Amino acid sequence: MKLRCDWTVVVLLSLATASCLVAVVTGGRNSGRRKHKEVFLGENSKFKFGGRIDHKLKRQDSTKTLLIKTEQLLRIEEHDFAMRPGFGGSGVPVGIDVQVESIDSISEVNMDFTMTLYLRHYWKDERLSFPSRTNRSRTFDSRLVKKIWVPDVFFVHSKRSFIHDATMENIMLRVYPDGNILYSVRVTVTALCSMDFSRFPLDTQNCSLELESYAYNENDLMLYWKNGNDSLRTDEIFLSQFFIDNFQASSGLAFYSSTGWYNRLFINFILRRHIFFFMLQTYFPTMLMVVLSWVSFWIDRRAVPARVSLGMTTVLTMSTIITGVSSSMPQVSYVKAVDIYLWVSFLFVFLSVIEYAAVNYCTTLEEMRKMKGGKLPSGYDASQAMAFDGCFHDNDIELTPFPRIPVGLGSRQEGGTRLRRQRSVRENVDLIVSNSYLIDSYSRLAFPLSYLLFNIIYWSLYS
Repeated sequence: MKLRCDWTVVVLLSLATASCLVAVVTGGRNSGRRKHKEVFLGENSKFKFGGRIDHKLKRQDSTKTLLIKTEQLLRIEEHDFAMRPGFGGSGVPVGIDVQVESIDSISEVNMDFTMTLYLRHYWKDERLSFPSRTNRSRTFDSRLVKKIWVPDVFFVHSKRSFIHDATMENIMLRVYPDGNILYSVRVTVTALCSMDFSRFPLDTQNCSLELESYAYNENDLMLYWKNGNDSLRTDEIFLSQFFIDNFQASSGLAFYSSTGWYNRLFINFILRRHIFFFMLQTYFPTMLMVVLSWVSFWIDRRAVPARVSLGMTTVLTMSTIITGVSSSMPQVSYVKAVDIYLWVSFLFVFLSVIEYAAVNYCTTLEEMRKMKGGKLPSGYDASQAMAFDGCFHDNDIELTPFPRIPVGLGSRQEGGTRLRRQRSVRENVDLIVSNSYLIDSYSRLAFPLSYLLFNIIYWSLYS
């Protein structure tokens, strides 16, 4: 009986040992399978889940290693950023730095210009200071700008302006550990430029872009150029109609009766117009039309259709040039330099037409007098002569020169003094009528000399 009990105990111990061994072997196999499965998924998860990294790589992300968020680091929730820095004390200094990227357009009709620039603000807000071992700044975009205080600088006399937003809003905010801040925006502004066109197109225009705080006067915000004249930088700018002579930064004060004095910054630049475009489009065509009108002085005075058509063509062409120039200019109440040149040239063209009208009228009077005096040749048909060109023909009529006044006639001696009777107005008119061909002869010389003198005076005054 005792032996049977011992044997039973031995069997039970053997079964227990065997079950433990099986459990250990099975557990080792299952854990090995799980381990191999995890390794396999870790190697292939970046392919299966589109580049997703495992938890070990996620721990290397800098945004996850921060103990606190940006709002907590800068203590944004602890302060009221609706108030300026140092509220209740002296005004906060705000430095301005501008880099002009381009001048996009200049409109004489609207009297404005469009400029694209980088506007940078510098100030210090100790509320945004943060601890840093490396003393490195932190850069943010427009999302943080909406949560803190920034200067409310605007463009005086601006018509339109906008901040570029492709592909995101072109706004940069850089915060330094000591609380110094750099705030930069890329903006395009269309502003007023009061232009003086009294010397157009030989003019020089002075334009300026003005910056000022809208809400804070000089007691709350002191606006200044950060680096003096070096605060204004420009890229290489080329314009189609202007030379840019000078860019200059200046400052001043602006007074408003209801709110007080404000700091104002000026971006001044001088524009000098290209004259060659207007020489080709306006001045040279005008000169050619005036010279073309003089051709009629060399055409026979009997050729009425030729001289009249030439005169009317030049007059209409001058009218077209004047209309084209006026349509591209603002409606100002004073006379421009180009208006003086165009209207004086138009006057020369108009006088050339009037000159032929005078020649034709004098010739007709002379022929009418000869016809009344009975000096017409036999067989002369006046209706046929008039039907051809509108005036009588000198070669069909015997025209005699105006009789000279004898030397002794109309003069007398009284007390040793010779008195000469001056010609009356009628006699002078008769002299011109009888020698109407001389009008063309004198005009060939008088018109070019007068126009040359006008050009000398004009270009010496305006160039």
